[in-house]
Amino acid sequence: MKRLNPFAKKPPVVAVIRLQGAIAAGTRGQLNDATLAPVIEKAFSKGKPAAVALEINSPGGSPVQSALIGSRIRRLAEEKGIPVIAFVEDVAASGGYWLAAAADEIYADDSSVVGSIGVISAGFGANVFLSRQGFERRVHTAGKSKSMMDPFRPEKPEDVARLKQMLEQIHENFIEHVKTRRGSKLADEPDLYTGEIWIGRKAKEVGLIDEIGHLVPVLKTRFGEKVKFRRYGVKRSVLQRFGATLAQDALAGIEERAEFARFGL
Repeated sequence: MKRLNPFAKKPPVVAVIRLQGAIAAGTRGQLNDATLAPVIEKAFSKGKPAAVALEINSPGGSPVQSALIGSRIRRLAEEKGIPVIAFVEDVAASGGYWLAAAADEIYADDSSVVGSIGVISAGFGANVFLSRQGFERRVHTAGKSKSMMDPFRPEKPEDVARLKQMLEQIHENFIEHVKTRRGSKLADEPDLYTGEIWIGRKAKEVGLIDEIGHLVPVLKTRFGEKVKFRRYGVKRSVLQRFGATLAQDALAGIEERAEFARFGL
């Protein structure tokens, strides 16, 4: 039997947080601040990890939830003096890139989709269909803007202008976040903030990532062959595992699949 040596130096530990899926409040996405808060807090607080690695595979989603998650990661990293390293898998686009930018360094695969620094609002219009079927839409409001972008009424130019103004404000916040986090690493590329996406080494050229590399080999090179990985992620509840929320999960899955499909994934 081997004797335990209390003076032997323990191998370094890296906490790995899995960030997989669309970003949305409530149950509409896999990733949101309320769900991830205990996961992130535990990853930074259990023991003294040598680093926290973010394993990211997300097409984006809610800008607010992205900002909340990213801010939580930055606050804990600064409070505890722990470096954060992001590793992009298939995609870190839009809100997914917001999360990646919360890290001190970003690695990606040669074929990873990165960027999409923009804001989108999508919907539908059914007013013509309803009219043809003999339906009449009746809406009564107190406040002229309460029925803005009602999909069952004709689109109004003033509503579109108001929506674009909102999207531009959110876009400016996104750009500021990227500039603050990436700083002088960013190239003078005119399409950087147009919603354009970048693949692997091209993403490195424009400064959106630091290097091409994968989690295990990169961290073994940095912290030694004996480095230990402690993994953290969102766990499904007992009810979810047994299908009690089957319909809701199916809808969320369809929405998430549509988000990934935007990037050919």
